Amino acid sequence: MLVGKRVCLRPIEREDLERFVRFFADPEVRANLDMVLGLSNAQEITWFEEQSRQPLLEQPFAVDLVQGTDKPRLIGGAGLRAFDWRNRSAELGLVIGDKSMWGQGLGTEVTRLLLRHAFFTLNLHRVWLRVFADHVRAQKVYEKVGFTLEGRQRDGDFRNGRYRDVLVYSLLSREWRQRVGEPEAPPPPTTPRSDG
Repeated sequence: MLVGKRVCLRPIEREDLERFVRFFADPEVRANLDMVLGLSNAQEITWFEEQSRQPLLEQPFAVDLVQGTDKPRLIGGAGLRAFDWRNRSAELGLVIGDKSMWGQGLGTEVTRLLLRHAFFTLNLHRVWLRVFADHVRAQKVYEKVGFTLEGRQRDGDFRNGRYRDVLVYSLLSREWRQRVGEPEAPPPPTTPRSDG
C-alpha cells in the first residue's frame, strides 16, 4: 500500500470491479484513456484475473480517497506497466474515474506516489507515459512533477471521427531525486573479474 496525504494506492480487489465498470462506462472518463469502449463485468473480471497472474511488483493499484471520508472511497486506478527490467523502465498510467474528484490535485498526488514507488522501491531508471495532445490538464500535472516532453506521435489516436497527436513524456531517476532532494542511488555492485 502506498499512502499519501489524501489518497492511498492499494491492491485492486474483486469487489472494486463493478465500480471500475461504471467509471469506464462514462465516455468523458474514457476520452483520455487508451480505451474507446466501456467494459462489461465479464471483461473486467477477465482483466482482473490476468492482472492477478502478473508478478506482484507489476500489478496495478486501486486509488482510494482517504482524506475527509469515514472510510476509504475508490476513485480510480493507477500503476506501472510495460516493464523493461533490463533497462529498468516502465510506463505510468492513471485514471481518476470519479469525476467529482477532478481538478483537486489528486492526479498530481497519485503521480508522485507512483514515482516514489518506481524509483525508491522498484529501482527503475526511467518512467515514461503517453498523453493525448488535447489533454492539457494532464500535461500540466506531468510537467509539474518533472516529466520532460520527448516526442510526439503525429495523428497517433483516432477518436470521434478525428485524429489527434499523442505526446510521450519521460522522467529519469536522477532528475526525480534531484527535484525531491534525495541522493542518487548507488550504482549496482560490480563483480570482480577472475581473468586476471
